Amino acid sequence: MAVLESARHTMVKTHEIVVPPRDARAFRVSRGQFFRIVSIEGPQVGDLDLWNADDLSERFFSGKTRALHATHVGAGDRLWSTMPHLRPMATISHDTLGWYGWDSDGAGIHDVIGTRCDPYTNFLLSGTGYDFCCHSNLSRALAAELKTEPRTVEHHIHDVLNVFMCTGFTKDTHQYFMKASPVRPGDFIEFFAEIDLLGALSACPGGDCSATHSSDVAACYPLKIEIFEPDRTTLSTWAWPSPSAYHRGHGSPG
Repeated sequence: MAVLESARHTMVKTHEIVVPPRDARAFRVSRGQFFRIVSIEGPQVGDLDLWNADDLSERFFSGKTRALHATHVGAGDRLWSTMPHLRPMATISHDTLGWYGWDSDGAGIHDVIGTRCDPYTNFLLSGTGYDFCCHSNLSRALAAELKTEPRTVEHHIHDVLNVFMCTGFTKDTHQYFMKASPVRPGDFIEFFAEIDLLGALSACPGGDCSATHSSDVAACYPLKIEIFEPDRTTLSTWAWPSPSAYHRGHGSPG
């Protein structure tokens, strides 16, 4: 982290994207750059997906990230990719909500336990269609980036990092719960790109996720993505990750 902290002091913002409420945007970050997700107007949760920019089959693996770190992630933790690659895609370099820790309900911030809200589960539970769940938002954003239709790319949408989301498990029944996010304008979480990344961020229709999802009821706000270029000489000693060296024989005699 000392190397990243040194690089942070040299970085210059090169690009920014505003993600409208109940919508999503795709973005690209080169290896060695930093990017931030920033609260700009009001308490808002974001759903983040990441892919290898050159190979969409390598994508963020929330389950392995949870197993290697914890149910909630913060500064110093890494976002790991799917097998057979299994390498860090990004490292969390700064988090203005790091002070929150664990509250009296056992809740924390930035979880890797919940999935994105989606129209299929909403239809299963309510019998109604809603097209601005995070799964749909992310599908539209990826489709726009790849110049195709959402239905042709939605299989690439995967379980997310729930940015700014405040969640935990109930103490009696151990069920997943959400509560109002403490995020406020000016708060941000910052990442260091370990490989060339394609990302997509949805501004969740649940707003601060204190009450409801999959509708237009909650108050929602935009989020901002900021991309930064550091002085590359500060990263001269950084060990860039390679895909897993496992031989992939899996015990086969062949």
